[in-house]
Amino acid sequence: MAEQEIAKPVDQDPLSQSPLNQLPRRVFDGFGLHNRGLSHFLVPRSADELSALFRRASELETTVCFRGNGRSYGDAAINPGGLILDMRHFNKVLAWDPETGVIDTEPGLTIQELWQHSLPHGWWPPVVPGTSFPTLGGCLSMNIHGKNHFKMGGIGDHVQEIDVVTPAGAQLTLSRQSRPDLFHAFISGFGMLGAITRVRIQLKRVYGGHLRVAQWAVPDLRAQLEAFQDAERSDYFVSWVDCIGAGAAGRGQIHRASYTQEGEDPLGMASMSVQGQSLPKTMMGVPMPLVPLVLKLFYSSNFGVGITNEVKYRASEFGSTSDFYQSHAAFHFLLDQMPGFRNAYEPGGFLQFQPFVPAEHAEHVFSEILRVSKSRGLVSYLGVLKRYRPDEFLLSHALDGYSMALDYPITRANRVPLWAMLHELAELVLEAGGKFYPAKDCLLKPAHFRRAFGQEAISTFRTLRTECDPNRILRTAWASRVGVDEPE
Repeated sequence: MAEQEIAKPVDQDPLSQSPLNQLPRRVFDGFGLHNRGLSHFLVPRSADELSALFRRASELETTVCFRGNGRSYGDAAINPGGLILDMRHFNKVLAWDPETGVIDTEPGLTIQELWQHSLPHGWWPPVVPGTSFPTLGGCLSMNIHGKNHFKMGGIGDHVQEIDVVTPAGAQLTLSRQSRPDLFHAFISGFGMLGAITRVRIQLKRVYGGHLRVAQWAVPDLRAQLEAFQDAERSDYFVSWVDCIGAGAAGRGQIHRASYTQEGEDPLGMASMSVQGQSLPKTMMGVPMPLVPLVLKLFYSSNFGVGITNEVKYRASEFGSTSDFYQSHAAFHFLLDQMPGFRNAYEPGGFLQFQPFVPAEHAEHVFSEILRVSKSRGLVSYLGVLKRYRPDEFLLSHALDGYSMALDYPITRANRVPLWAMLHELAELVLEAGGKFYPAKDCLLKPAHFRRAFGQEAISTFRTLRTECDPNRILRTAWASRVGVDEPE
């Protein structure tokens, strides 16, 4: 089954198909291509069917994992040997008010399907990740962030209420007024409390399909962090980090963007059509379908990546800082512009190490990560820097500080030293009061999980988990690895 292909619902009543080995199965993977697991799967079609599946799974002592579009980089949406519930058929728009921008959807709706529905009416999702393919349910379970977290927070900050089904048999509507404890635990709860079946979210009013964008080169990490001090004057702010170049550690390129004002968009209302959001067809003169092949050629070695980064930095060094217009889709969804991007890392795949560090420690921690990686020849092939603010969600990765997302290629030769190095660097992050992002993680240990999220918050989460899933049927490879249910 292709990554984007939606599994078809099973024609027979899935509850009559016992034992488990009579159900269809396939290998599921994380987006980084490194984590894989063979699982049985089903495609539920209603809240009542979910409740029945939970009861049957408890009887069969089978673990259950929810999966959207498989965009978590590591093992957060795989369940080797267990059952996966493919939620992508829950993808209807249930209610839409184009006057207020409030929309009710099922959780299998993707970010792409959401903006394609709302943008022609003048509304854009308030928070989007770097790809438009994740489902809303997956986005809420990880409380995804975008290039505007410092201003708008995570996606959960814009959710008004959710409907959920728990393995304990409850069907609940949660909000900041109704069971706020469960509301703030379901969002950022890794799918470990139950299934989200409806999302009500407030979208962002926009007056054009373009953003006003500027980009410029910065010579080192300190200059990057200093540039972020001015981020509040923009709606989005992010930077590319060169992790391997011969120049100063952490040199890169800043990208900032702001919404256009009413009447400013050069294409007017036409820019808010789906066709007006078409992605670029070339990158540096290379047709987009061929970009992964070119990347694979250069990403086969540190030397090749060094050349690529040098060209990118020198080009940005001589680029103009004058504002230009770029569509929302082109600015946000870089990965979507390169079909098969992840295949550049085959056969071993890649992992993303994304530490979140308090602002006062960011320069030291990130500089040390870049230094150690380079000294050991285990460099990141892509680095991205972002700014954050705290939020109220129970097991949130957000804090007053920065993250640096780092993509490391995995090979048969480097796997052991790479894991050892990143475990060392995780200690450095935790000593600085940092956190990690479950949607990207594939290496944290139980001790890291406890230190990153805090024993008090984890204890509260486990209490709510006992209420929602008393038989502990909800399970992912990630939750097992980090010890979500380990005794205190």
